[in-house]
Amino acid sequence: MNKIPAIRIAQPGGSKTLTLQEVDSPTPAADEVLIQHGAIGVNFIDTYHRSGLYPLEMPSGIGLEAAGTIAAIGSEVDGWAIGDRVAYCSGPIGAYAAEHCVPADRCVRLPDTIPFDAAAAMLLKGLTVQYLIRQIYPVTEKDTVLFHTGAGGVGQIALQWLSHLGATSITTVSTTEKAEIAKSRGASHVILSKDEDITERVKAIAPSGLPVVFDGVGKDTFISSLDCLQPKGLLVSFGNASGPVRDVDLGILAAKGSLFVTRPTLFHYVATRDALQAAADDLFATIDAGGIALPEPTKLPLVSAAEAHRALEARETTGSLVLIP
Repeated sequence: MNKIPAIRIAQPGGSKTLTLQEVDSPTPAADEVLIQHGAIGVNFIDTYHRSGLYPLEMPSGIGLEAAGTIAAIGSEVDGWAIGDRVAYCSGPIGAYAAEHCVPADRCVRLPDTIPFDAAAAMLLKGLTVQYLIRQIYPVTEKDTVLFHTGAGGVGQIALQWLSHLGATSITTVSTTEKAEIAKSRGASHVILSKDEDITERVKAIAPSGLPVVFDGVGKDTFISSLDCLQPKGLLVSFGNASGPVRDVDLGILAAKGSLFVTRPTLFHYVATRDALQAAADDLFATIDAGGIALPEPTKLPLVSAAEAHRALEARETTGSLVLIP
């Protein structure tokens, strides 16, 4: 049997737990396709899986997102052919490898206009933005919204899409360099979170508060995000970059204006083949319309997966990271 390179984890821990191994090339099950990867996406959720915040059965592979070509097809798969260009972003776990078997209904057809590295860099992030601003809270040109960390991979896509929709966007960044990136992606207002009070700046822009805040930071911004909302506003807490939000007294939501909070995950919003394809079609249509520029990701070899995680967790990155097998 052919051997392929793949990243494996023996136990939860820091980035050094990621090791490159030679493993057997997988064989697709009846409902799966085997994909030869052209590029592999690196996402913050991968660090949660590696650290044990989101537990995996160990030992384990890692990674949820990649793009490439179909190399083999399971016996019950219809609608796909060997050589088709595809991408996926919802697993199964194990994308950090040269090849991976994926259920056929978790794949989306990749347009010829989108290279593998761009697809691996943006599909999960793009679909995350899609479900946040098009499904959970459908943003319109009448809205002013706060989307935290606008210089990150998700944030850059969000700011472009919000600008395309005609909305007024506020974002937070940690450095002046990242502020310039956020502005270049269409941010209407940029807050330097280390130097400015987020709530004060937001209230200066929108004195009555905001209808929605999209917060992927978690613990460090939870209260300030609530304080930015108008009465009956919605906090969409979709990530834990600073750590998870814990021990919340629900009474605080009443005290601050009968607020709503949701802690969603993408996978519940693309749980069916039709829902996944509809979200992907919306994303690709926005790209085709010029609303989102294809990313120029930072590329690292598969063997450098640990370095990619370290840089991501240290917030040293802007935009997206991909691994090349």
